[in-house]
Amino acid sequence: MASENIYQFLKINEESITPKYLQIANCVMHAVQINAVTKDYLLPSINDLTYELEISRDTAEKALRYLKSRGVIGSVPGKGYFIANTHFKQSIKVFLLFNKLSVHKKIIYDSFASRLGDRAAIDFFIYNNNFSLFKKLMQKNKDNDYTHYVIIPHFLEGGDKANEVINEIKKGQLILLDKSISGIDREYGAVHENFEQDIYRALKASLPQLSKYQTIKIVFPEYTYHPVEILKGFHSFCSEYAFNHKVVQNIEKEKVSRGEAFINLMEDDLVILLGKIQGTDLKVGKDIGIISYNETPWKRFMLNGITTISSDFKKMGEMAADLVLNNSKEQKEVPFSLTLRNSL
Repeated sequence: MASENIYQFLKINEESITPKYLQIANCVMHAVQINAVTKDYLLPSINDLTYELEISRDTAEKALRYLKSRGVIGSVPGKGYFIANTHFKQSIKVFLLFNKLSVHKKIIYDSFASRLGDRAAIDFFIYNNNFSLFKKLMQKNKDNDYTHYVIIPHFLEGGDKANEVINEIKKGQLILLDKSISGIDREYGAVHENFEQDIYRALKASLPQLSKYQTIKIVFPEYTYHPVEILKGFHSFCSEYAFNHKVVQNIEKEKVSRGEAFINLMEDDLVILLGKIQGTDLKVGKDIGIISYNETPWKRFMLNGITTISSDFKKMGEMAADLVLNNSKEQKEVPFSLTLRNSL
């Protein structure tokens, strides 16, 4: 059987950050699953794929190697690649939309993809906390053949309209990740943080260490995607336990003094704070305290260890994958923990 018609199924989405070789492989498997191509179907050569799809030779080779490793295709010297197996499971196709890339977001993605394994094709997109790009990506993909839409809804501004954009999705199962939002007019699954209670409980657990500081400052920029519920939990804790407290919008302009503990949400702000402390005689963990949001491997080693409050991002990805695999509409809170180190 000839292979000319396969190209109508080989669509590369330039806006997706899913590697092109994987997009091509997923397209081939989708074509097989909908019986558009059958067993013994002859695939285009590497040279043809390179030319027709305007991709590198390496990308074409990687796509075919991946399909061969999955047992989907075989090859015969001098004849090329052909569909060898039509009995495989990949009935799940996920539209995965993150607000940004970061160390902890990579942990979520890796655990999500690992849990799904070969059972799912994932198209991965990033909107950089930009509502306009979020809206564009959602509207462009709302009518595609995705079985699941998994979305992290964090925005610098404009997020009050996110529910209206999400409500335009009528097909596939909806799962909100990391943060739930109001105004969704359909049942959906969720794996989310309880931002207000999480910070309150974490600060309460660190009370013995915080007690040597008179003032707690949280660095919360004016323009941030972080939920205001974090501030509510922060204010509740400080009021209940009689700490002087302050919300710092610009750490670069903030004075650092003895007897203060800082809570940093952003990695960039943490770097600026450490630079400011470096120019003083203040000792971190004694004269000044530091708590950083989101556990990452390097925080175990910097300054002999930086105290973190963090969701279990690996667990978050796994829980989201389980909702996909089970077609579940459960809404679950992700575990949140305090890791005490020498910075406090």
